[in-house]
Amino acid sequence: MTFDRKHYPNDLLLRLYRELLKPRLIEEKMLILLRQGKVSKWFSGIGQEAISVGSTLALNADEYILPLHRNLGVFTGRGVPLGRLFAQWQGKATGYTKGRDRSFHFGTNEHHIVGMISHLGPQLAVADGIALADLLDKKPRVTLTYSGDGGASEGDFHEALNVAAVWQLPVIFLVENNGYGLSTPSNEQFRCKSFVDKGPAYGMEAVQIDGNNVLKVYDKIRTLAEDLRQHPRPVLVEALTFRMRGHEEASGTKYVPTELMQEWAAKDPVENYERWLIAEGVLSETARVQLRESIKQEIDKGWQETEAAPAPTPDASRELADMYAPAGVMSSDLEVMSSPTKADSSQLITSNSELLTKESRFIDAISDGLRQSMTRFPGLVLMGQDIAEYGGVFKITEGFVAEFGKARVRNTPLCESAIVGAGLGLSIRGKKAMVEMQFADFVSCGFNQIVNNLAKSHYRWGQNADVVVRMPTGAGTAAGPFHSQSTEAWFTHVPGLKVVYPSNPHDAKGLLCAAFEDPNPVLYFEHKLLYRSLSGPVPEAYYTTPIGQAALAQEGNELSIITYGLGVHWALAACHELGVQADILDLRTLLPWDSEAVGRSVRKTGRVLILHEDTLTGGIGAEIAAWIAENCFSQLDAPVRRVAALDTAVPFAPQLEADFLPQQRLREQLRALRDY
Repeated sequence: MTFDRKHYPNDLLLRLYRELLKPRLIEEKMLILLRQGKVSKWFSGIGQEAISVGSTLALNADEYILPLHRNLGVFTGRGVPLGRLFAQWQGKATGYTKGRDRSFHFGTNEHHIVGMISHLGPQLAVADGIALADLLDKKPRVTLTYSGDGGASEGDFHEALNVAAVWQLPVIFLVENNGYGLSTPSNEQFRCKSFVDKGPAYGMEAVQIDGNNVLKVYDKIRTLAEDLRQHPRPVLVEALTFRMRGHEEASGTKYVPTELMQEWAAKDPVENYERWLIAEGVLSETARVQLRESIKQEIDKGWQETEAAPAPTPDASRELADMYAPAGVMSSDLEVMSSPTKADSSQLITSNSELLTKESRFIDAISDGLRQSMTRFPGLVLMGQDIAEYGGVFKITEGFVAEFGKARVRNTPLCESAIVGAGLGLSIRGKKAMVEMQFADFVSCGFNQIVNNLAKSHYRWGQNADVVVRMPTGAGTAAGPFHSQSTEAWFTHVPGLKVVYPSNPHDAKGLLCAAFEDPNPVLYFEHKLLYRSLSGPVPEAYYTTPIGQAALAQEGNELSIITYGLGVHWALAACHELGVQADILDLRTLLPWDSEAVGRSVRKTGRVLILHEDTLTGGIGAEIAAWIAENCFSQLDAPVRRVAALDTAVPFAPQLEADFLPQQRLREQLRALRDY
């Protein structure tokens, strides 16, 4: 192995050695503790340390790094306290996730690190969002994110690289090519000869480096970073390396040919660099021994702190509270225009009947709320397919480019996962994001980012995901199985998300504005059939409708209809037609739904029908019916009834779609419930 010190001074060479040695000695300690049963699981990076150490030291301290399992050198290189790092691994209360996640599944904004989730690929898109925020703020910074060669087979890899190339984001995508994805060799993962072959296909530069040579890694990443700060663009870096232990310790390395292990053992990044430093007279034998002893003492001290640290104490109220960022949480980087404060907004809620109103269509109310939120929050970025000059397929953002510019109103490639992930990245840099799904059906392509990244981020490491995902939803337009689904129940089961679903223009604007004020990820469902068919009075000024509060669309004493969205209008029409005097409770928010309002109405009427457009089985109506049975059983005068769509996909032909939807069954069930 050849080392070229170039112009680098001795103190830098020695710092690289110290940072290279520290993760190796930590690993040696952890492997002993693992055999003693004091550590539960270990993902070893022995043999790959030069990549983490060289790349981390090559960046500025305020530039984000998004590491993986085997990047211990990122955390030690950024000065993460060992006692707290070890506590994280042991699930102690003093760890970064308070015992809620393990290993390197955490982030720390103090050290500008965003940890992985087990799905490997999603963090690449988060890096895009962080870099986009820096680009928008005209901050000359780069973002570095890692991928393994196996993880690069995931669709997230393609989406993130493609978005970074299209938007010319200053991201370094560093692929640690160690030849295996767990036990699967590279020739069973991909057919290209190397990852540098992929770069030109995305329109980006690609380079290959010796990942075991810490000087080469440092020099290349440093040179690239300096250039990218001045000339923003993404670069793909392939670092050739090898892991000398199993994917995790239990898996072993029996699948690796002996001669291959011997070949890479001779390329050990720590031993080779150490020998070179001694040969160059940069490191003395005495200094080598002293440094090892000093690091071992630091490790032992950190481990003692961890052993003394308390285990997490179960507290259900704390766990539930930490799923969501509290209202008013806002990064210091986020600008807010001079406008009503949070308290002022609450005042608007109670007095908006006194505000000037105008008759607005449902679609115009959404557009108005979006426009006013863009003005209120200069850090808000809109992303979606065709939303810029074209104005979106439903024209909700028509004219927004002229008003706010293409930097904030961004057309995206067809890559829902990457754009949702970028929204989280924007949040990390203190911005807000809106992601428009062209149709709610397409959110399945971004599902993992929503339910595993956005929803769990605050609970895991205190980073809120300030992202609103707009979801044009619903049937009734003869659009068939892939443009008509009601997907809200996919998400009402996921703690950490909020789900809103307005039924009228007033709430459409108010709930959208509230969604942008809320620091948590909010899925905003808007029924396509209501866009241009429904109008109503909407205040012209900015206001919010409280998330989590239901509203009575109609009052009556015979029975209660609990519904939302288009179901409110079906219920109003059916009750008028049949002469039923019903409480019609519009949930408005499906997560968290308003159990107090449901309970009040149930206790008032004693008869309940739950209505939704979504299919019957597993719909939110089942959850509400179960809650009523548990909490209001003695007040019921009849069994709780549910009316919903058939348990089929949404059919295309209008006649079939009409039978699929629940309007006719609603009338039958209303009669039966009234006459029970």
